[in-house]
Amino acid sequence: MDRSMRAAAGSLALYTAEQVQEFDRKAIAAGTPGFELMHRAGAAAFACLQQRWPQHSPIDIFCGGGNNGGDGYIVAALAAQSGMAVRCWAFSETSWGDANIARELACDAGVNVQLWDGQSPAAGAVVVDALFGTGFSGPLRGQYRHAIEAINAAGCPVLAIDAPSGLNCDTGMHEGLAIKASLTLSFIAWKQGLFTGLASQHCGALRLDGLGIEARIFEHTEPSAWRTDVDAELRQWGQRPVAAHKGMYGHVLVAGGDYGTAGAVVLAASAAARCGAGLVSCVTRPEHVAPLLSQRPEVMAYPGADAQAWAEALGRASVLAVGPGLGQQVWGKTLLDDCLQAQAPLLLDADALNILAADATRFDEQCAQQPDRIRVMTPHPGEAARLLKCSVAEVQADRFSSCKALAKRYRAVVLLKGAGTVISDGVTCWVNEGGNPGMASGGMGDVLSGMIAALLAQHLDAVTACRLAAALHCRAADRAAQHGERGLLAMDLVAQLRGVMNGH
Repeated sequence: MDRSMRAAAGSLALYTAEQVQEFDRKAIAAGTPGFELMHRAGAAAFACLQQRWPQHSPIDIFCGGGNNGGDGYIVAALAAQSGMAVRCWAFSETSWGDANIARELACDAGVNVQLWDGQSPAAGAVVVDALFGTGFSGPLRGQYRHAIEAINAAGCPVLAIDAPSGLNCDTGMHEGLAIKASLTLSFIAWKQGLFTGLASQHCGALRLDGLGIEARIFEHTEPSAWRTDVDAELRQWGQRPVAAHKGMYGHVLVAGGDYGTAGAVVLAASAAARCGAGLVSCVTRPEHVAPLLSQRPEVMAYPGADAQAWAEALGRASVLAVGPGLGQQVWGKTLLDDCLQAQAPLLLDADALNILAADATRFDEQCAQQPDRIRVMTPHPGEAARLLKCSVAEVQADRFSSCKALAKRYRAVVLLKGAGTVISDGVTCWVNEGGNPGMASGGMGDVLSGMIAALLAQHLDAVTACRLAAALHCRAADRAAQHGERGLLAMDLVAQLRGVMNGH
């Protein structure tokens, strides 16, 4: 497999920083000298610099003492040889190993390597961040912190080599400060932390260069997480048969909509209908039935106070989505308890999760009685923290581990919402891309719940339903935000769902 084919095949695989460092060591042990890999990285970064900012000068390069700094020195040498004005800032008198060879190469090319002493990037410069790379974790200290503050304050375009300095490449988080890059060029393989948490605020555009490492280096190493190719998923799902009928595509029942939150079930039921469920029912407060039907006449609506109607609806459903607008009073707890005792695949969101967080006794009993039942949970970080009995900060500090822990504890496929949504079945993690800040408004999660329920009803497995729904949810939001992110409403996404579901 040639380099381009390997890159394409591995483009969905994500790894930890330690795994990528091990790939680097294996490549060296297999016969590629470390300095050769460093030179390839520096050359790739310089090519990226020329492509994104052609003929731009001056170039300010900030080099740490390790291999990431060595990559920066290669960029400095190539830039100087191309006639560009280069300022190169070092943070130690000497560098280590191959990085020192690269530093000498830069000096031989006429680069004046100076120790950084508080200087800001030159006006109009492009900055190259070669301070830390992927191995960094913990808080920034001393001159490194001051340098990153100066770079961010300058407002210059920034190329981050391998990763924005200060960002943890395993978690996508930082301890107070990280480079804000315009473009991040990562090497060898994608690091999982570049796709979740705070990473989207710091990485800018993302590119990957495999440095020519052979495919066999990656063999026998299981990725730590995966990305989703939504278009490939839709192609694999395929078209509906000509003789299709609604009975083939399941019956979603949405339970919720207590007083004051009727809109939640309207959104969830509308999304389920737009995402192709054969039938959609809704059990809600009696007062909400007429308003629901006026907005979504395709949905069958039942008053939650009618025990017989509720029992009949529960028995007909092939997927249960409970939680949107459910509330935490006796009425909502009763609906949830009935759903827990049913047999159909179960999606739990919003107040259903909050009720479980307060007392999961009944849930655990039902899990023991129905070990093979399909369960999906879709918490935001606050709900996840309540379910795990920890703080939101602890959840966000490592979203992959938090999501996996939730899946194991509650024996469910878990979708942890937020920038870089993470999905886990307790063994493997997937991370979602796309979306925009306009999604920070009420009702977005209700739409997502309805989407997942609809895909479950159409016989997708729980992991695939969550991955595909999350990706299409973001795609719908991005299309709906074409005229601006402020003021984006959840129902705006519903209007986009038929198109994105059909690959348009």
